[in-house]
Amino acid sequence: MILNHLMGLYTHPKEEWHTIEKNHEALKSSMSHILLIALIPVICTFIAATELGWDLGVGERLFLTQESALLMSGGMYVGLIAGVFALAYLSFWMAKTFDADPSYTQALELASYTATPLFMVGLAALYPTVWFVMVIGFFGLAYSVYLLYTGVPIIMNIPEEKGFIYASSVVTAGLVLLVALMASSVILWSMGLGPMYQ
Repeated sequence: MILNHLMGLYTHPKEEWHTIEKNHEALKSSMSHILLIALIPVICTFIAATELGWDLGVGERLFLTQESALLMSGGMYVGLIAGVFALAYLSFWMAKTFDADPSYTQALELASYTATPLFMVGLAALYPTVWFVMVIGFFGLAYSVYLLYTGVPIIMNIPEEKGFIYASSVVTAGLVLLVALMASSVILWSMGLGPMYQ
C-alpha cells in the first residue's frame, strides 16, 4: 500500500525498516510511493511561487508567472524522481563491493524511503521565507541521513560495521547527484529556461 510505512519511519524507524525488509513490496509500490511523495514539494513550491511569493529577506516578495512556475515545477518533479532512481541504482551497484546481493527493488525501497523526509520538507514552502525553508531543510536532510544509516544494514543485509562505510558512500553519491542536479539547473537557466517574474 502506498505510504504504509510513512508514520513508522518517523515514530520507530528501526522497527519499520525491519518490517519493510520482511515484507518486500513490489517494484510498482515503491514507484507509486516516489511518484506520490515527490508531488509534495512540487505542489507546495508552485503555490508559494505563484500565490504567496518568496521572501528572500530583502525587498518585496517575488512571484513567478504561472507558465514559468509550471515549467519549473515540472522540471523539479522529473529531477526529484530521476534523483531517487539514480540513487537507487548507485546503491544497488555499490552493494556488490560490500558483499551484499540486494535486488534493485530493495535498493529502490532504501532510496525512496530515505528521500521521503527531504520531500516532506516541501511543506515548509507554504511559508515561503528562505531562512525558514533552509532550517526545515537542514532537519529533513539530517533525518534522511539518519534513516539511511539505520536502514542500510537492514534493507541491504550488510553487517553494521560495513553498513556505516556503505551508507557513507551512498551519502557521498547522493551529494554528487545533488550537485549534478544543481549544475543542470544552472545550465538550463543560462539557455533561457530560467524563472520569469511577475
